[in-house]
Amino acid sequence: MSRPDRRLASELRPVRIQRRVLRGVPGSVIIETGHTRVLCTASVTDEVPAWRAGRGTGWLTAEYDMLPASTGQRRERNRGGRLDGRTQEIQRLVGRCLRAVVDLDALGERTIWIDCDVLQADGGTRTAAITGAYVAFRDAVDWARRNLGLSGDPVCGQVAGVSVGIVEGQPRLDLCYEEDSAADVDLNVAMLDDGRFVEVQGTAERRAFTSRELDRMVRMAASGIRQLHAIQRRALSSGRTLRGRRRRR
Repeated sequence: MSRPDRRLASELRPVRIQRRVLRGVPGSVIIETGHTRVLCTASVTDEVPAWRAGRGTGWLTAEYDMLPASTGQRRERNRGGRLDGRTQEIQRLVGRCLRAVVDLDALGERTIWIDCDVLQADGGTRTAAITGAYVAFRDAVDWARRNLGLSGDPVCGQVAGVSVGIVEGQPRLDLCYEEDSAADVDLNVAMLDDGRFVEVQGTAERRAFTSRELDRMVRMAASGIRQLHAIQRRALSSGRTLRGRRRRR
């Protein structure tokens, strides 16, 4: 069964990570996965929320939104702090994933702010946000060590995410919108570089699924995330832009 872009069932979309895209921001990345494009930034402040003050520990929080034209048909901006349920869910997900790879005690009383803004949506925006935000976060921590006197390295792991689903009875990795909208089962997976999972979000969109199908989807997602981890590492060790080649499996 062919996919809209002719990929194999276990194949990622082409990935491109561009670093340092904004001036004056410690970490800024545009990540492209197929036609999905997300701007991820990481900022550092020398303070923490009032409810954490005086503890000698830091905090990391994330915000996520989609630009009005990101889906092709204009959507209203979120104004006045009134966020829809999907937006709240995704930004909490991004925050949980990044907090899984930071030692907040080692951060000191500082806050890292992660902002993810979808420039163009074609499926997998939340997992692209996680993957890109990690690279921006890593850059921001390095900036804080150079400029804010942050001692040691509070980064204690690596995280990336990918979608997987069952479409026309077949498990498929990294769904584009056309596949996502037709999926019988939709799964979003975030995993650390040591193989532990931060999040597995699974939904029966059109039919229930078996534990065997779930195991197969999780294995497929884990394989894809290991490739994304490698792309992240290459991006961080290279210049401003890295393209990930398709890897057929």
